[in-house]
Amino acid sequence: MLTVRTLHAVSQSETKSMDTTALRENFHFDSVFAPGEARLLYTHYDRMIVGGVMPDGNAITLDEVKECGTASILDRREIGILNLGGTAAVTTPTENHELGRGDVLYLGMGSGPVTFGTGGKFYLVSTPAHKALPAKLIRLSDAGSVKMGAPETANDRTIYQFIHPDVMESCQLVMGYTMFHGGSVWNTMPAHVHDRRMEAYLYFDLAEDNRVFHFMGEPDETRHIVMQNEEAVISPPWSIHCGCGTGSYTFCWAMGGDNVDYKDVDMVAMADLR
Repeated sequence: MLTVRTLHAVSQSETKSMDTTALRENFHFDSVFAPGEARLLYTHYDRMIVGGVMPDGNAITLDEVKECGTASILDRREIGILNLGGTAAVTTPTENHELGRGDVLYLGMGSGPVTFGTGGKFYLVSTPAHKALPAKLIRLSDAGSVKMGAPETANDRTIYQFIHPDVMESCQLVMGYTMFHGGSVWNTMPAHVHDRRMEAYLYFDLAEDNRVFHFMGEPDETRHIVMQNEEAVISPPWSIHCGCGTGSYTFCWAMGGDNVDYKDVDMVAMADLR
């Protein structure tokens, strides 16, 4: 079964007046995975799609998505697929890929319908594309890595880059995940914004009774959304995006927009946060 929800873009001024319910309705994706279903969130932020596919006994094929306006979802799009389940196959009409847990698969424009095999739990991020590029399966050992932060600031972490200019070519999709070390719980702090691209986060490997406080909004008008395990959140280009957990976790970040340069950010001084 395929379910698609459309998320329209909202401005800074609209966001300032939102209560908790409105913030969650406009930026939060609380039910990414459901057994036997494909659930997608079609956003009007750089036309990014995020979603989850969780086969339950039978494979699930993702083909026509009405919101894309094409016969098949990848006719004018590229996609990144992160497996959070057991080893499982992802197939197209011409290729078969075996994804272990933590592996990321890139499929380019024109790849055709995508079939997700049983045993996997697949997180998807898709953005519009302008040319066809070859499929690539990236395992953790093949990913780029950048170590950042420090234990004394509770943000000691390694950023793993999968779909990234230093690892492979894509049209506009950039995707990876960040893992924390030694009790660190702060992500993407000090905070920044990048007006040339939006971003989506999926928080995972979070214990059932723990939460992540995801911070968003303009630097001087911050808001927060409380996140559970395997929930996603959308960050507009004008918003900060950082968070702090009550326990250990990992998060998948993905970006689409005008610039794939990971360092193309505008840093926010701690003194400017409100």
